[in-house]
Amino acid sequence: MDIDALRSLVAFVESGSFTRAASQTFRTQSAISAQMKKLQQESVSPLFEKEGRSLVLTPAGQSLASYARRIISLHDQAVTELKHSHDRVDLRIGCPDDYSVSVLPLLCELLQQTIPNLCLRLSAAPSVKLRESLDQGELDLAILTRSPDSDEGYLLRHDQGVWVSHKDRDLSQLRPMPLALYETDCKFHASAIDGLDKADIPYRLLATSANHSGLYGLVSQGLAVAAIARSSKGELQELCAKTMPPLPAIDIVVVAATQPHTACSSETVKQICQRFRQQDAYLLDTPAEAV
Repeated sequence: MDIDALRSLVAFVESGSFTRAASQTFRTQSAISAQMKKLQQESVSPLFEKEGRSLVLTPAGQSLASYARRIISLHDQAVTELKHSHDRVDLRIGCPDDYSVSVLPLLCELLQQTIPNLCLRLSAAPSVKLRESLDQGELDLAILTRSPDSDEGYLLRHDQGVWVSHKDRDLSQLRPMPLALYETDCKFHASAIDGLDKADIPYRLLATSANHSGLYGLVSQGLAVAAIARSSKGELQELCAKTMPPLPAIDIVVVAATQPHTACSSETVKQICQRFRQQDAYLLDTPAEAV
């Protein structure tokens, strides 16, 4: 059905007459009559009936008018979206899920403040896979974990590996100690295993996970002890460093694709990361670094 004819039908319903409908739609009455005739032919059922000296909608006409309002609304939304779609900036960001609450929101906020009409496409994966996605051109930016002695990316936060358990159930004294770790490509995995072996602490590897949510769920249910970044511990209890093997320090950084996004140059990323460090509660006592 013709969208202009549906607009005329709605104008008739809202104004109560074809004369006013013609005025509102900037058409002649004969043009409105031709549109209504065509609508009746397409809908098969009569749309109008006489009530005294006036024309009113039949039940079929009332039903069509209801659909017409919704069709017009969707049509106008689609036209508006298409008109402005060329202004929208799509930015693909990858993030390990252990940073999705502690790091990602602030970074996204700063990007939104910097880049007009930004639409973020977020994906979660471990740092190793995110690096592969960057190399393959599937991401524009990625939040990654790097070693403190690396120059990769732009610094967001210095962090520290910690041992965590349920706040009311410390399993670290059980022998063997139930353990939940990230996969073997995570720096905390190797350090935890090596440290426990050197300290002669018996352990049982209960589970490994590529995602933080799996580890967090096990520890929060009091089923295991885990080694994670301090900023990802949430409500979990951090164990005393004196009773557990040391874990390494890490840096959380943003890395841009080799071919930078046109709306997000290297200088833009650098400035956003500087602002992040200035606003980040974990670095309130640390001078912002120009990394």
